[in-house]
Amino acid sequence: MPRRTVLAVPGSSDRFITKSRTLNVDAIFLDLEDAVAPGAKAAARAQIVDALHDPAGWKAPCVTVRVNDWSSPWTTGDLVEVVAAAGERIDAVVLPKVTEPDHVRATDMVLTQIEKQAGWEIGRIGIEAQIEEAKGLTAISAIASSSPRLVSLVFGPGDFMANMGMGTLSVGSQPEGYSADAFHHVLMTILVAARANGLQAIDGPFVGIRDIDGFVASARKSAALGYDGKWVVHPGQIDQGNTIFTPSDAVVSRAARIVEEYEKAISGAGGFTGAIEVDKEMVDEAGVKLAMTLLAKARS
Repeated sequence: MPRRTVLAVPGSSDRFITKSRTLNVDAIFLDLEDAVAPGAKAAARAQIVDALHDPAGWKAPCVTVRVNDWSSPWTTGDLVEVVAAAGERIDAVVLPKVTEPDHVRATDMVLTQIEKQAGWEIGRIGIEAQIEEAKGLTAISAIASSSPRLVSLVFGPGDFMANMGMGTLSVGSQPEGYSADAFHHVLMTILVAARANGLQAIDGPFVGIRDIDGFVASARKSAALGYDGKWVVHPGQIDQGNTIFTPSDAVVSRAARIVEEYEKAISGAGGFTGAIEVDKEMVDEAGVKLAMTLLAKARS
């Protein structure tokens, strides 16, 4: 399921929930965590359940809910009260601040019990694990392989920047005074773990909602690495995000040409040639795999 753009929607705001229904994003998550004040969390559960049962639905094909993390007093309540009441309308649970594989396993076990009691398909509801601290990054391989429910790993830049002590107050922005990309290591580490386990890799938000150039620069970096998408926190970021994480027509056309020319070359008619020239570049099996991966992403 594509996740080029994933919209954050405060679960305590009927206005934002209503607005999110018509937006052209691939996924939305109804938030019970950072976007909801502690005193409003219990009421927000009921609001989210009501929203999920609303026949208006969402234009977004993927609808998820972000619960609170396991160090909080709310996680079990979030899962039981929301998923048990509306789980048939939830594609995945977003689990924040994952620092060890047991956080994912605990979520998996609770979801399994809920599904069994409701008579639903076991394992249909996915888990998206947010990596937001140094401890989570160092345990990334164990986390990424901890449950068959996992569908993605998500970078959480805000808490990560705080955990690292980075010198900026703008979540997702590069800290001044450092010339290289301050997020390259964490982004690549998450990406490698995701790909090793067949998961999607999703970049976190860029909170400068009026700084479209900044958002574009941030999104292009993670897209260039191979990320599948990025969280968006404002409708003004959606179109740019969808474009950046969609292979261009020119790139898709070239990839198709590479595959076509190579298949001809390795056939008997082509003399069983294993390396050819396409657009002034040498292409062999490795280059064809790259082209086929890009075509698969374009089709999705």
